[in-house]
Amino acid sequence: MARRLLPTFDRILIRRFEPISKTAGGVLLPESSQKKSPLGEVIAVGPGRRSADGELVPISFQVKDKVLLPESYLSNEVELDNEKFILVKEEDIPAKVEE
Repeated sequence: MARRLLPTFDRILIRRFEPISKTAGGVLLPESSQKKSPLGEVIAVGPGRRSADGELVPISFQVKDKVLLPESYLSNEVELDNEKFILVKEEDIPAKVEE
């Protein structure tokens, strides 16, 4: 049975893109020289946060958006079904990446 992780409030679940393991010329890179990608894909979003007057403020990101991960962030790394995810607040994501 597949499990789903559903973020609450203004939290966003992100899967970090895999590091590049092969050069353009086809040379395989050892794990020690691979850097973690600063980019990720939004997997799930919470409903949003409540404003001071109680109204729901929806999240500005959508599933499948590409985002820049913050360099230093307070987040939770989560492993679910042998896959790693990052759970962050919306305000901690510095940018959306568009191609």
